[in-house]
Amino acid sequence: MALSKIDSDGIVSGGITADSLNIGQIGGRRNLIINGDMAISQRNTSFTNPLNQYTLDRWISQLDTTSARSTVTQESSGGPSGFRNFLRVTVTTADATLDSSDLQNIKQIIEGYNMRHTDQGTSDAETLTCSFWVRSSVTGTYSATLYLNSTGTQYAYPAEYTINSANTWEYKTVTFSPQTTSASWVSSGYTNGEYAQLRFGLMIGSGQGGTADTWNASNKFGASGQTNLFATNGATWDLTGVQLEVGSVATPFEHRSYGEELDACMRYYQYYSNKDYTLTRTSKVEGSTNDANVPTVRTPLSKWMRANPTATFSNASLTSSGTDFRFIGFYGNTSVSAGQTDLRTTTVDLDAEL
Repeated sequence: MALSKIDSDGIVSGGITADSLNIGQIGGRRNLIINGDMAISQRNTSFTNPLNQYTLDRWISQLDTTSARSTVTQESSGGPSGFRNFLRVTVTTADATLDSSDLQNIKQIIEGYNMRHTDQGTSDAETLTCSFWVRSSVTGTYSATLYLNSTGTQYAYPAEYTINSANTWEYKTVTFSPQTTSASWVSSGYTNGEYAQLRFGLMIGSGQGGTADTWNASNKFGASGQTNLFATNGATWDLTGVQLEVGSVATPFEHRSYGEELDACMRYYQYYSNKDYTLTRTSKVEGSTNDANVPTVRTPLSKWMRANPTATFSNASLTSSGTDFRFIGFYGNTSVSAGQTDLRTTTVDLDAEL
């Protein structure tokens, strides 16, 4: 469907199409990034020295160094217009002299099912554009890198951008040219596993950097020679409004409802706090000859997850509360006597992250 075009005199002529704008689509879901506005943070709002762990939902802090340290926080005020939340990295221990293997990235891993319409690795591969809002106390040239990884074939495209003014929100766009040289991604990469990573480099040692604005046939985390945020103790770097989409033109950020964004995040991680579950008693554990009464709890998940999650229960204990029985997905190995029907747990973590 074409949209009418109105000139300065208010006269309608011609039409605006996705092709004429050189973008993948005008409406519907465009953004390949989940939680690009940094509104969802189920795990916490502050993370100290996250070396290689998830922080805000879907966003990993990857830090590989012997000395530099940082905190990652979810901020709820002071963002650019239209954005309440942003991710902040604060340098708590500086490292001005980098080893070749040093690196710091804020990155998101993208599932293969979400990338299949981009046709990477074929002659039909699409150009991808990333747009975002960034602010830092340290000016200079940084990089956003698209990394493609499937069946051992690795390509990385570090695209440079410049922070011109300290402590000022700036809107940036970078473009990744089509990757057309690994058709194996089509048959093996479009699954529920990892397909791509979008990486924002903050500290890149000489062995971790690649040639800017081109495809490097190896695993690179940023552009060679980019600015080292970690050279300055107390330095900050802020990010929000991240969008990765098909086409060579950045379109306005695709704001989704809080509930819709949380739903997308819960495909990979679900967190519950202060939960009380009532147990039923079964006569046998699957695969066991033990006929003792054991606790079994079953309930539907809030969201069908990407894969079977790893479940972690903290401070779990059995308590007495009568004889009612309800269900959730937990299996125990301890006998349960009559009246011991509640499983009480401070937190439940279900993790199916990439």
